[in-house]
Amino acid sequence: MTGSDFRTAPSTAPLTGPAAPCWVTLMTRDLQAAQRFYSGVLGWTFRPGKVGAEFSVARRGDIPVAGIFAVSTAYQVAVAWTPYFAVADADVAAARVRERSGTVAVGPLTLGKGRGVLASDRDGASFGLWERTEPATSPPAPDDHAHTWLRLRTRNAFDAAIFYGEVLDWASGRPGCCDVAYEGDEVIVRCEGRPLARISSGAVEAAVDPLVRPHWQVQFPVADVPVTVAEAVREGGTLVEERTVVGGSEATLRDPDGALFTVTDVRGPVEAPG
Repeated sequence: MTGSDFRTAPSTAPLTGPAAPCWVTLMTRDLQAAQRFYSGVLGWTFRPGKVGAEFSVARRGDIPVAGIFAVSTAYQVAVAWTPYFAVADADVAAARVRERSGTVAVGPLTLGKGRGVLASDRDGASFGLWERTEPATSPPAPDDHAHTWLRLRTRNAFDAAIFYGEVLDWASGRPGCCDVAYEGDEVIVRCEGRPLARISSGAVEAAVDPLVRPHWQVQFPVADVPVTVAEAVREGGTLVEERTVVGGSEATLRDPDGALFTVTDVRGPVEAPG
């Protein structure tokens, strides 16, 4: 564990490393509509994926940044953004989730160049696990610019840090593992010395408001939050919440199909206390 001040870290971490978030996906009901929305709001382009006609890969320039899956309305699947964490062995990681009272909903399944698992922690926040089985062919993100970073809103940050630390080998001392720092009531996760995610307490499992229930918040960096919000509304999205944070501002949005995501103009997963 590290006790350094996360506010002084030079930049966000790219989504690489044995236990760092490596990917984010969107489950939606209309692939074409989702592509139009996120193309207009975030400037992404899309290419067909290799795991079926209802999957596409979003790109920023030549770099893949996210996956979008379309699911039939016949299935009761939540429309949502989900982070995936890289693991060395999907079977081992899935077993760790179960052993610690989490839930494995799907997998491990072979998908493209790896094996995936969809799970939830013991407070109900959904996340994925990803074991890469073939070498990556796409260029990595620049070292000074992450595709996205994360915030976990959970019932108890300390308890959640233990759960994810044991599942993902955080703070284990192994090469490439993420470090964990306890800062007051929050937990800061760093990869390669740079802030990657934060975990905060106060979520309520039975809350009606999805922003209050335990969940992983996916944050996308943008150049101008008000401009992005205005574009999202023009494209059929909804502004849910705006906040002033350390170094800038951020806004939580709902896309036309109901998926929540956050845009931010700060350089790392840092917000004002409270």
